[in-house]
Amino acid sequence: MIESGGEIVVYRSDDGRSQVQLRAVDGTVWLAQAEIAELYATSVQNVGQIISRILADGEVTQATINSELRVRAEGPRQVKREVKVYNLDMVLAIGYRATTPRAVQFRQWATTTLRDYLIKGFVLDDRRLKEPGGTDYFDELLESIRDIRASEKRFYQKVREIFAATSADYDKSSDTAQSFFATIQNKLIYAITGNTAAELVEARCIADAPNLGLMSWSGAKVRKVDVTVSKNYLTQQEISDLNLLTTRFLDFAEDRARRRQTIMMADWVDRTDRFIEFDERPLLRGSGSVSASDVKRLTDDRYAEFDIRRRADETRRAEIEEADDLQALMEIERGRDDTGAG
Repeated sequence: MIESGGEIVVYRSDDGRSQVQLRAVDGTVWLAQAEIAELYATSVQNVGQIISRILADGEVTQATINSELRVRAEGPRQVKREVKVYNLDMVLAIGYRATTPRAVQFRQWATTTLRDYLIKGFVLDDRRLKEPGGTDYFDELLESIRDIRASEKRFYQKVREIFAATSADYDKSSDTAQSFFATIQNKLIYAITGNTAAELVEARCIADAPNLGLMSWSGAKVRKVDVTVSKNYLTQQEISDLNLLTTRFLDFAEDRARRRQTIMMADWVDRTDRFIEFDERPLLRGSGSVSASDVKRLTDDRYAEFDIRRRADETRRAEIEEADDLQALMEIERGRDDTGAG
């Protein structure tokens, strides 16, 4: 049985009369017989017969079939039932045997657009982006790409690749290599905010501020791990500016790598400083006034204070809700008594 969840991919037929949600799990999509029938504009009975013939012919195997629990409304009840579902290989095999125009349309879409999405995680309409008309989402797409490229994991991976290719003395286990990522990141953050990452956290992490002063965080509520991440305190404008600067720096560094301009690791700091000065941004000299260990102690203390107050607030809200519920029940009972008395 496959687990519920996964990304939802929406397919709309060319005639606009059908819209089917395909749930992507582990590089494929799963549909029940009724959904396949809707997709191909045919009957569930026909789909069942085609599946039997496909399995009998050995075109695909039983591995294309699974099951999942689905919740269905049956009158006032919500009932869980186990439903057979079929992956993309079976869905396409059915599509080749179905004779409806919808089947042809979906096969064409699935073998190009859907396959690209499942493998790469994205699909671009290159022609539409090159020739904008009406609402143009290119700038929005570009902003999203910058945000992804400037994310900490992506940035670290790319910087490591570039410096491994261009630095004659690169050694991933050396102190220089291990500290270099933090140094470059600090310089870029300082160029946007005038603070190092640690200084930014110290200045903006405020125990009695809403959400500790964070502008963004992962999950439904602020956790301890969120409080130490300097980018979580940046405004939307600062994030946009930092993403723009970071991607320009990566382009600059990658261009050197493509031209095979080899230098020493220490020289990369000087190149980074020149890049920031050319961009007419504030330049960080030194390591800043706050150490990582200092800011860790500070955030531990402020988070503890914040969490105590948050728990107290949650308890008060729960007590108020409980009192409101009790009041509502009492009013219902009084209403019953008054009705009975009448």
